[in-house]
Amino acid sequence: MSNSKRRSSLLPPLHQSSLSSASSSSGNINNTNGDRNDPEYSSPSLPFSPYTPPTLLSQRFNHESDNEDGNNDSYDDDPDDSDRTEGSEITPSMAKANAVSSSARLRAPKRPTYDHRHDRCQQRVYLEEEDVELIFTGHRFRKHRLYLYYIFCVLSFGIIFLLGRWMPRHYIAFVAQKCEMNHAEFIVVQNEWGQLAMESVFTKYYGGPIDSVFSPEQMEKSEDDERYDDTVTTGTLHDMRYFDYQYIRFIYNPSAQAFMQNSQWKDSDWNMAANCERGIGRETHQERTMVFGYNLIDVQEKTIAQLLVQEVLHPFYVFQVFSMALWFADDYYYYAACILVISTVSVVTELVETKKTMKRMRSMSRFTCNTKVFRSGRWRYIGSEELVPGDVFEVTDSDLTVFPCDAVLLTGDCIVNESMLTGESVPVSKIPITDAALQHMDLSLANIPSEIARHFLFSGTKIVRARPGVAKQPAVTDAADEEYGTTPPMRGLAMVVRIGFNTTKGTLIRSMLFPKPNDFQFYRDSFRFIGILAMIACFGFLVSTVNFVRMGVPFKAMIVKALDLITIVVPPALPATMSIGTSFAIARLKRSNIFCISPTRVNIGGKINCMCFDKTGTLTEDGLDVLGVQCPDSETGKFGEMLSNVDEMHQAPTSVLEKSMALLFAMTTCHSVKSLNGELIGDPLDLKMFEFTQWTLEEGGLGARTASVSESAQGVSGGNGIVSTVVRPPGGKQFNLDDMIAKHNNTSQFSDSNESGAFLELGIIRCFEFVSQLRRMSVIVKRLHSPGMDIFVKGAPEVMTDICIKGSLPLDYQERLAFYTHHGYRVIACAYKAMPTLNFIRAQRLKREQAEADLTFLGFIVFENKLKPTTAPVIATLGNARIRQVMCTGDNVLTAISVSRECGLINKAREVYAPRFVSGDSVTETSEIVWENIDNERMTLDPFTLKPATTWSDGSSLGPEFPRYSHMMNDYVLAVTGDCFRWMVDYASTSTLNRMLVKGQIFARMSPDEKHELVEHLQAIGYCVGFCGDGANDCGALKAADVGISLSEAEASVAAPFTSRSNDIACVVKVIQEGRAALVTSFSCFKYMALYSIIQFTTVSFLYAFASNLGDFQFLYIDLVLILPIAVFMGRTEAFPVLHPKRPTANLVSKKVLTSLIGQILIQSLFQGCLFVVVRHQPWYTPPDYDPAEKNIDCIENTVLFLLSCFQYLLVAIVFSVGPPYRKPMASNRPFVLITVTLVLTSAIMVLFSTAWITELMQLIHIPFSFRVLIVVMAGLNLALSLVCEAWVFPRFSKLVGEWWGGRKAKKEARYQQEQDVFASPPLQNVGGRGGGGYGTQDLTQRTGHQGHQSVGIDVDGGGGGGAGSAGAAAVAGHPVPKKTLKKKSSVKIYKMVEDEMMGA
Repeated sequence: MSNSKRRSSLLPPLHQSSLSSASSSSGNINNTNGDRNDPEYSSPSLPFSPYTPPTLLSQRFNHESDNEDGNNDSYDDDPDDSDRTEGSEITPSMAKANAVSSSARLRAPKRPTYDHRHDRCQQRVYLEEEDVELIFTGHRFRKHRLYLYYIFCVLSFGIIFLLGRWMPRHYIAFVAQKCEMNHAEFIVVQNEWGQLAMESVFTKYYGGPIDSVFSPEQMEKSEDDERYDDTVTTGTLHDMRYFDYQYIRFIYNPSAQAFMQNSQWKDSDWNMAANCERGIGRETHQERTMVFGYNLIDVQEKTIAQLLVQEVLHPFYVFQVFSMALWFADDYYYYAACILVISTVSVVTELVETKKTMKRMRSMSRFTCNTKVFRSGRWRYIGSEELVPGDVFEVTDSDLTVFPCDAVLLTGDCIVNESMLTGESVPVSKIPITDAALQHMDLSLANIPSEIARHFLFSGTKIVRARPGVAKQPAVTDAADEEYGTTPPMRGLAMVVRIGFNTTKGTLIRSMLFPKPNDFQFYRDSFRFIGILAMIACFGFLVSTVNFVRMGVPFKAMIVKALDLITIVVPPALPATMSIGTSFAIARLKRSNIFCISPTRVNIGGKINCMCFDKTGTLTEDGLDVLGVQCPDSETGKFGEMLSNVDEMHQAPTSVLEKSMALLFAMTTCHSVKSLNGELIGDPLDLKMFEFTQWTLEEGGLGARTASVSESAQGVSGGNGIVSTVVRPPGGKQFNLDDMIAKHNNTSQFSDSNESGAFLELGIIRCFEFVSQLRRMSVIVKRLHSPGMDIFVKGAPEVMTDICIKGSLPLDYQERLAFYTHHGYRVIACAYKAMPTLNFIRAQRLKREQAEADLTFLGFIVFENKLKPTTAPVIATLGNARIRQVMCTGDNVLTAISVSRECGLINKAREVYAPRFVSGDSVTETSEIVWENIDNERMTLDPFTLKPATTWSDGSSLGPEFPRYSHMMNDYVLAVTGDCFRWMVDYASTSTLNRMLVKGQIFARMSPDEKHELVEHLQAIGYCVGFCGDGANDCGALKAADVGISLSEAEASVAAPFTSRSNDIACVVKVIQEGRAALVTSFSCFKYMALYSIIQFTTVSFLYAFASNLGDFQFLYIDLVLILPIAVFMGRTEAFPVLHPKRPTANLVSKKVLTSLIGQILIQSLFQGCLFVVVRHQPWYTPPDYDPAEKNIDCIENTVLFLLSCFQYLLVAIVFSVGPPYRKPMASNRPFVLITVTLVLTSAIMVLFSTAWITELMQLIHIPFSFRVLIVVMAGLNLALSLVCEAWVFPRFSKLVGEWWGGRKAKKEARYQQEQDVFASPPLQNVGGRGGGGYGTQDLTQRTGHQGHQSVGIDVDGGGGGGAGSAGAAAVAGHPVPKKTLKKKSSVKIYKMVEDEMMGA
C-alpha cells in the first residue's frame, strides 16, 4: 500500500486483539488493525519499524492538550437484588432517539456528541444504532517506556505481559501518553461498562472533496464547540486518518477536529429521484470504495493459533497451568497428568466449537452475488462486493434473489420477505421513493421511520416479487441503446445508500458479535465470591507458611505446599459449572420449539416480574373475522342496521344503500393486499376485510398493458403504469384498456350508457400507505366509465372525526363506537370523497393532507377479537405467580379494556380509569388531563397523585352512601392512551409518571416507538421486563426488554433473544419456568463447587498440621469420580410445572444464600474436626512419623479424613439439589439419583470392605472395623444435620438476621432524617422540575394532604427516591441528600416504593 502510512507501528498486536471485547463470548470476533475489506489495507508492519509522521492538512491547526485525566472508573456496588442487566438501564447518554415523536426525556442527539471543554484529547460519541456511548482518547507511545516494557516482559518470564493484558489501563498508562486526536497513534475506546479497546489509527492519501466523506450535518458547527475550524469545511481532504472499531469506521474530521462515523453519510445530490437514477462514474466509485470499503459483511475468522493464545491466556487457564506446574513440582504426576489431559480436551473442544460458531456466523453474514449496475453510462454485471453508495442497480434482474445492500427503490415495485430482520412472516410491499421522502431520509437514525421504510430495501431480505417501471430518458439510457436507437427495456431500479456493516443487517450482526456485557447480579456476585475464596486461600497460605516454618519444612517444599492451598480453594472448573443449568434449559426450550440466540438471557428470564403483551396476533387471533358493517341512515341521522354479508349490503334500504355501496368499494380498494402467483398476501386484517367482499383482485396486468403509454397521457412522474391493482366483483368481465384511455382523453364527460353497466371494475391509481402516527391509509380510485376519481380512507374511528365533514357523522357515532369497543370488537372507520374533475396528472401531484380532508363518513367495519385458546390460562398462571401483566397495543383503548377483561388480565370487578385531554394535546406543555372511570365518568382520579378523588367530577361529595375504603380505593388500574403517555413522559412530574407506570395495566394506541419507550421506563423504575409480540412493529420493544419473545414461524431471528414457533403465549410460561430452573441450578452448582473446595481446604489444612497431605489418587478420586459427574448431572433437573408466586433470588451474597453456605461450611468443618480429635484419642492410634522433606501421606489422620470427606462431597450435592418450587423433585432426575447412589455405595464399600489393592492405590492405613462403622454413622449424622439446617434452621435464622438488620437500618435512616430536618430548607414547590405549566409546576405535598414524605420523586436520570422516612423522600421534599445516597438509590426498585406510597404505606 504505497499511499498508506501506519501511525501505530509499535502497538503490540497481541494487546490489540485481546482488549477489544473483554466480555464477549469465545465466538466473538474482535476487529483489529484496520478493515480487511479496505482495498488499501495491508498487513501491519513489524513492531519495531521506524515511524514517519505524515503531513496532514489538519496539522496546521494544533492545540495544546491540557492533559487532564478522563473519568475515573468508579463502581457503585448495589447491594439490592438487581433483576436486570445494567446494560439496559436508562441513562441520558444511552437514550434512544425517537424519530417520529416529540420525546424530550429519552431523546438522543442525531449525531455524535463531542466534549472538548474539559479534555482536548478526549471525545464522547453516542452510537445510536448500538445505543451505547463511547469515549475516545488519543494516545501516542512513549518509545523508551515501550522498550522498557518489553524488557520487563522478558525478565519476568511473561508475568508482566499477562498483567498488562489483564489490566490494560495500567499498560496504557505506562507505555503511552495522551495527545490530541490529530496526533494520535492509537485510540483507546472505552464503552459504558468500562471495557477498553486499543485501535490503531491509519492514514492514507485520499485527495477527494471533504463533503464526499462527511455529511453536511457532520460539517455543521456545534454551539459550544470551540475547536471548530471554518477554513476546512470545503475543499480537498488530502490525507484520510481513520480507525475501525468493531467493524465501524471512524474518520478524522479536520474541521471539527474529531473522529466521526461514516455510516451516516448522505450525498448532497440525493434530493431528487431523477438525479439518483444517473448512477456514478468510475472515479467516484474509486473514491467511495476508499472511504467505505467493500460491500461485505465479512466476519474475520481468527486462526487456530490466535484462538489458542486467547483461550490459554484467559486468567482461569493461566491459573490452571500454574496449578499443574505446582502439582508436578509436588510429585503429583498422575493427578497433574489427568488434569492436563482434561484441560487439553476442554481447550480443543472449545476451539472446535468456537471455530464452528465463527464459520456459521460468517456463512450467515457473508453474501455475494452478481449485480447488474448502471455505472459510467453503461449497464454491466459486477460482484455485489464492489457496490458503493450511489450505485444504481436493477432489482428486476432474474439472478437477484436477495438484496446485497441497503437501498432505496427508484422505479418499479417490490414485495420482499423481511422475516430475517423482523420476524414478521407477512411479505412487505415496497414502492418507489418520492423526492420528499428522499430529502427527509436520515441515515443516522437507528430505525428507519415507517414513512421511509416503505421505499427502503434492507440488506439480506429476500425478493418475493419485483416488477419494473418505465425506463426514463436519459437518466439510465445505455450507450448501446443510444447508438442503435433501441428502446431501453423496462427495469426496476434501486440506489445503494449503505453497504457492509453499515447496513441494518450489518448492525444486527455486530450486535451478535459484540453483545452488551451481561451485568446480571448473579454473574457479578459469583466473581466477587471467587475473590472471597481467593482471600481465604491467601489466609491459608500465610497460616500454612508459618506452621511449616515452625516445623522446619524445607523452603521449596514449604512454598509448594502453601501455594497448593490456593489451587484447592479456587477450583479452576468453577466458572464452567455455572453454565451447566443454562445449557440444559436451552436444550429443553429447543424441544418445545423455542429457540434462544442469547444464552445469558435464560437466567434473566427467571427474574421477570413484569410481562408486556401485544394484543392483536399475540393475545388474540391474528386474522380477525368481520362481524359486519354498519352505515349511517340518511332518514334517521343515526346508524342503520348491521349488515353481516355482501348480499345484505347490496339489498340495504334506499336510505343506506348509497353509503353501503361506497363502503363496499372502500373495503375492496383501501388495503395493502397483493396478489402473488394467484394467492393473496398482506396484512391479516386487510385479507379478512377483502375476503368478506368476495371480490377478485388482479395485480400487474393492467399496469403492464399501459406501460408503453406516453408520459403526457399517463401523467405519472415516477414512470409507473396508470393502475397497479384492479378489483372487480365476482363474475365481472374485463374491459378494453385502449378504449378507456381514448375516452378518458376525450374532453367530453362520460354519459350513462348501456356499456357503462356492462361491467364494474375499480383501479387503484395511488395509495397513501398506513402511517402509525396518522393511524389511517387512503387510496385514489378510478372507476371505469366514470368521470373523475374517488378517494377512500380507512383508519381509526378516533381520527376519522377530525377529517370528516361533521354533518356526515351519525348522531350516535360515539355511542355506537363505545358499545362495540366496550364489548371487545375492533372497529375500523371508512370515509370517501368524490373528485369528479381529478385526472391522472393531478392525482399524482395531490398531497396527502389535501386528499384526507373534507371527507364523507361511510360507516364502521366491525371485527371480532377472538382470544387464542391458550391466552386466558396463561394470563391466569402469570397472575397466580404475581407477575405483573401489561397490554401494549395500537388498538382502541376500550377494545383493549374489553379484551383484557375477557382474558383475565384485568379483573372484571376492578375499576378502570382512562385519560382525556380537557385542554391542549400531547405536544402542549400546559395541557390538562382528567382521568375518568370508563363506567362512571363522574368518578375521577386526582390528576397529580392518581388516587381516587374524594368528590365527584361535578364537585359534589361522594356522600355517606359511597364509603371509599382504602382497599377499594386502590383496587383500580389505568388504561393509558398513546397521546397521554407521550405527554406524561415529556411534561409530567417524575412522581406522577412513576405512578402511571405502576398503575397502568393497558397502554393503547401506542406507536412502535412508544412501545419501546414504555419498556425502557418500566425498566427504569426497577422492573425486570419481558415483552412478547409477533410483528415487525414490536421489534424495538423486543430488543429493549430484558427478555424478548417473538412469535414467529422462523426457527430463529435476530428480532428477539427468544423465538417461539408456536403462535401462542404459552411459550412465555415455559421461558420463565426454564429461567427460574436455570437460575436455581446455577446457584446450586456454584454453592456445591464452592463448598467442595472448602471441604477439601479443611481436610488439607488439618493434614498440614503435621506436614501431611492427600495422595495423588485420592485427589483423582475426589475430582474425577465424585465431583465431575455430580456437577454435570446436578443441573439436569427439569423445571417445576407450576410458577411460584415468589421469584428466586439473583443475589449470591444475600442473607439467605450466605447463611446457607456459611452454615454448611461450619457443619462440614465441625464433623471433620470432631473426627480429627476423636481418632487421635483412640487407644490404637499411632502418631505419624513425618519427614519434613516428604509428603507424609500414609497416616491415620489422612485415612479417616479422606473417607469422611468422600461422603461429605456427596451429601452436600444432595442438600444443594433444590427441588420445588422452582425445579422438580430430585427423584425426577434419574441420572443424578443413579450416579449419587452408586457413588455412595462405592464410598461405603471403600470404607467398610476395603480390599488390599484399593488400600494400596489410595494409600490408606488399616483401622479397626468399629471405627470404620463410626465414620459411616458420622456421615449419616452429617447428612441429617445438613438437611435439617438447610430446610428449617438456616431460613429462619436468615429471616431473624434480616429483621434485625432492617430495624437497625430504619433507626439509622430515621436518625439521619432528624438531622436533616434540623437544617432543612423550605420544601420545593416545583416537584416535577419541568417548568412552565401542567403537572410539572404543582405542589404535590399540598395535593396529597401533607404527605410529602410519602411521595416518590425518583428521577430516571439518577435522582433519589424512597418511601416514608427515606433519604429519597427527603430529596423530593427539597432536603439536601448526599450524592452517594442518591447514586445508591437510583438503582433501587422504585416500583415497590411507588406501590407502597399508592397504598398509603
